[in-house]
Amino acid sequence: MTETGPSLVFDKKATEHSVAEDVLGMLTGTFAASFGLYLLNASEAVTGGTAGLSLLLGFATGWPFWALFAVINVPFAVLAVYKRGWEFTIRTIIAIGLVSGFSVVHENLFQIASLNPVYGALAGNLMAGIGLLIVFRHGGSLGGFNVIALIVQDATGFRAGWTLMIFDLAVVLAALLVVPLPNVLLSALGAVLLNLVLALNHRPGRYIGR
Repeated sequence: MTETGPSLVFDKKATEHSVAEDVLGMLTGTFAASFGLYLLNASEAVTGGTAGLSLLLGFATGWPFWALFAVINVPFAVLAVYKRGWEFTIRTIIAIGLVSGFSVVHENLFQIASLNPVYGALAGNLMAGIGLLIVFRHGGSLGGFNVIALIVQDATGFRAGWTLMIFDLAVVLAALLVVPLPNVLLSALGAVLLNLVLALNHRPGRYIGR
């Protein structure tokens, strides 16, 4: 049967994000991700990736998350230039800076006296996953393992969420050296939740905005 309705083929140029949409998307995504990480920090839980590694080192050393997150991601920014180009790298650097900046804002303007660890671990990872998904869809990342995951997805089609899950579980297991076992178990469950958000929603060709 001949298709007589509107074309199902989308014009890529017609669906790209505008500059204003990218700016708002990056602000929204980094705010959501940083708030999720703040909840994890407050509940003494971790997640995967360099964000989880930064939380882990923060628990072990007492150094601020925002500084650790920025420093740890520097080598991955270099990798992003080599593999993904300057546009992606610049967006990633901006996103990393925004997450670090928003983390300071949360610490000063939203102080948490007590937080249920189950809620903190699950809600924190869910918010971080939603924020990361938004950043991905606006042409950036939050650095670290996210860069590697996107490179693998581009090269092989293997979903970014599954690649992140492999790395993330390794980081969560390393948390056994720093935080109590119940917190590690909650962190593992939360990391799975975060990566399911990505695996189910960030697929090549599914999202036409960029």
